[in-house]
Amino acid sequence: MGDESAGLAPGRWTIDPVHSEITFTIRHLMTTVRGSFPDFGGELSIGADPMASSARAEIRMASIDTRSAERDEHVRSPDFLDVRRHPVMTFRGTGVQRAAIGRRARQPRYHLDGELTVKDVIRPVRLLTEFHGIASDPWGGTRAGFTATASISRRDFGIEFNVPLQGDKVMLGDTIAIALEIQAVHEG
Repeated sequence: MGDESAGLAPGRWTIDPVHSEITFTIRHLMTTVRGSFPDFGGELSIGADPMASSARAEIRMASIDTRSAERDEHVRSPDFLDVRRHPVMTFRGTGVQRAAIGRRARQPRYHLDGELTVKDVIRPVRLLTEFHGIASDPWGGTRAGFTATASISRRDFGIEFNVPLQGDKVMLGDTIAIALEIQAVHEG
């Protein structure tokens, strides 16, 4: 993470879920449905060489919120997430690399490679990550900000449920776009 990561001290950084969010979108018919997982936690382990850093996160699947209680209950069911048998989704970062920076990029960008586990299925995922810098908070702590995005195939994780529609169309798209806004607190 080089010069642009100045101030990102090595050590453990705990994700602050109150000031962070995990959101997603998926195509439903001809529009996009948005949702979030508000119950999650994790940490970043920043190395002396920031390119040797790692991350881990746990997301409680039952916390899914798509702004529809009926839809959320269906998504929690065995048709989709089967949260009784698989209550937690995990991410384990395996490496950091610089990402190509386009002319319009305002922040340093990196690829955070990792493994996402959903319903006991493990697949590689690459998060395009931006580091937004550090700041002191009013409680005497040091915080770092990050944005990360990725797209995954729900079928790759065994989530196959769909409803056929007229012709060769289906109700749900396969691609899930994931967006993370992360604020992490330095723990030392």
